[in-house]
Amino acid sequence: MKTAVIYWSGTGNTEAMAKAAAEGANAELFSVSEFSGNVADYDAIAFGCPAMGAEVLEEDEFEPFFTAAEGSLSGKKVLLFGSYGWGDGEWMRNWEERVKAAGAELVNGEGIIVNEAPSDDDLAKIKEIAAKLA
Repeated sequence: MKTAVIYWSGTGNTEAMAKAAAEGANAELFSVSEFSGNVADYDAIAFGCPAMGAEVLEEDEFEPFFTAAEGSLSGKKVLLFGSYGWGDGEWMRNWEERVKAAGAELVNGEGIIVNEAPSDDDLAKIKEIAAKLA
């Protein structure tokens, strides 16, 4: 099974989560700017992006990438994760709905959100859940 973890991180919090997810899923790890492949070529994908602005995905790189990838998610296992510093997780709930509407199976039934920097326990949980992608 071919698995990728694709993320955007501004402060390093979501990057730490991405590294834990890649380890747990035994997946290829890419920042969104480094990913030059095709999402359709993967069986399972973990996407990571923090909440930005008024609880939205990062708008310059990640949102356009994810919008383009949505059409390739049907039938795939998907894990969503990200960090936030304010709000109540609305960006993740909206993102989960987009993934479900695209026909993907949301591993764990919901995304994983962490307030600010992930703790060692948070990273262990992400690793454990990401293993379900395999």
